[in-house]
Amino acid sequence: MSEPWRLVEGAPLQARNTFGVPATADLMVEVRDAAALPDLFGNAMLRDGPVLVLGSGSNLLFAGDPPGVVLALGGQGIAIVEDDGDCALVRAEAGVDWHALVLWTLGHGLAGLENLALIPGTVGAAPIQNIGAYGVEVAECIDVVEAFERGTREQRILARDECAFGYRDSRFKREPERHVVTAVRFRLQRRAPPRVDYAGLAEELAAMGAEEPRPSQVAEAVCRLRRRKLPDPALTGNAGSFFKNPVVSEAAARELKLAHPGLPVFPAASEDERKLSAAWLIDACGWKGRREGDAGISERHALVLVNHGAASGAQLLTLARNVAASVRERFGVALEPEPRIVGAAW
Repeated sequence: MSEPWRLVEGAPLQARNTFGVPATADLMVEVRDAAALPDLFGNAMLRDGPVLVLGSGSNLLFAGDPPGVVLALGGQGIAIVEDDGDCALVRAEAGVDWHALVLWTLGHGLAGLENLALIPGTVGAAPIQNIGAYGVEVAECIDVVEAFERGTREQRILARDECAFGYRDSRFKREPERHVVTAVRFRLQRRAPPRVDYAGLAEELAAMGAEEPRPSQVAEAVCRLRRRKLPDPALTGNAGSFFKNPVVSEAAARELKLAHPGLPVFPAASEDERKLSAAWLIDACGWKGRREGDAGISERHALVLVNHGAASGAQLLTLARNVAASVRERFGVALEPEPRIVGAAW
């Protein structure tokens, strides 16, 4: 049996982040079995200093080397733990590739995650960011999150309501030093109606000839759309959408819409608020397709920062700040990054 964890000194992280920017961890702990976490966090190297939990690095930007220790969880287990014929509970460990989980659930006749196909990252990162796409957020399918609490060195099981999920947000994101997500349990249906009301999805399914789409066909349509709109991180370094869609008051949205009739405005969680299209705001400021050295904005999608080859994380962060400053100057709207920025402040 292999050891439950191993230490790597001076660990290079360029291949462990989808931007492909260079960074080095003084010390990285690769954990194969989450049961080792209590002992590991009893050691001063993890107990007393900063710890960065790293999945596939698809939702962070290394603007500098991470302080302290990097912790990489590698658990790969997926299993159906309950099944009544209509609904099943699927438990997946933190190190499982997210898209691989989506395909696994579809292969077992389970619906719910198909709109989230092809999102890069791991299962452990999904609840932290409350990943979402094409009208669905992962929080809708989560039953519980298993998390190691660093302060008490105990494993906890948090029900969905305890996770404080919000738009690209959760208690795990707001309290990054408190918990380490070790596994997620999903509640999935066998006969759920497809969610195809998001812009472009129904049209893609129609083009595929899927009049009454199965979950697998919805996933295929999502994959086709994503591949057309977003650059492949394996070819061009990126972390997907870099900016959140800003949420403003209903009055502010109405005023902006009057001044800019083309601005897309969407409902928000509160009736008194509206969500704006960050991509439209950025494009209107002329950023789409621009580059500063090897740091640039994708020609396919204005929300996507890209590394054309040799950009550093600091250069990408400077570009992102310049984009946000121009949007604020022209529209009076603040943009916030989706990825976690390591080694610098926003």
